[in-house]
Amino acid sequence: MGGLNRRPPALRVHRLAYAYPDGRQALFGVDLRVEHGERVAVLGPNGAGKTTLVLHLNGVLAGGSGTVEVAGLTVEKAHLREIRRRVGVVFQDPDDQLFMPTVRQDVAFGPANFGVTGEALDARVAGALADVGMSEHADRSPMHLSGGQRRRVALATVLACDPEILVLDEPSANLEPVARRELAEVLLRLDRTTLMVTHDLPYAAQLCPRSVLIDDGVVVADGPTRELLADTELLARHRLELPYGFRLD
Repeated sequence: MGGLNRRPPALRVHRLAYAYPDGRQALFGVDLRVEHGERVAVLGPNGAGKTTLVLHLNGVLAGGSGTVEVAGLTVEKAHLREIRRRVGVVFQDPDDQLFMPTVRQDVAFGPANFGVTGEALDARVAGALADVGMSEHADRSPMHLSGGQRRRVALATVLACDPEILVLDEPSANLEPVARRELAEVLLRLDRTTLMVTHDLPYAAQLCPRSVLIDDGVVVADGPTRELLADTELLARHRLELPYGFRLD
């Protein structure tokens, strides 16, 4: 009888298919299961369907076939507010998430919108900024921060909402090497279920023990990241390649 009390997975995607209004089919039946605490990279070439998949996880896109569940709750209109608390998406461009006069106000915005107030809100903001190493910048304008610092503040705005799943869209894009390393160190410290959409194969190898490769709207491979990245024929077939000289040590 013990199996009846098993916790549902952090994410379950079942036979998800979706076509855009112009008729372009982006997903052809995606299956994906992510357990609590896993860090999973979603890899694939441009146009593979990665972003379309991510936009289904918090209900931005809907209307296709198949189902998405987040910690047992189905992504559907009646649950959207709670789903958007459970699924924290950090977009590629911090400008999509930072719009308040100060870092502190930006980080407070999300949890306040979900009804957190007073000392609890202050604690959420302080904790999220500490998690990303940005506490000392709380009263600065996000506009005056470096690109890497802005990326970490955008991450803090999502962490403050205490999501079940952290979804990162191309987290290393356009970052200088030091900022890229600092962000990786932050992400490795976080104890969060994480789904990372990336073209950056070395970053996937560094951060995610498991990878899922999507191409033409379907999952074509799912396994240990280093095994997938060592399969040069698989990568070539799906228009991916490791940087010259990169070694999977």
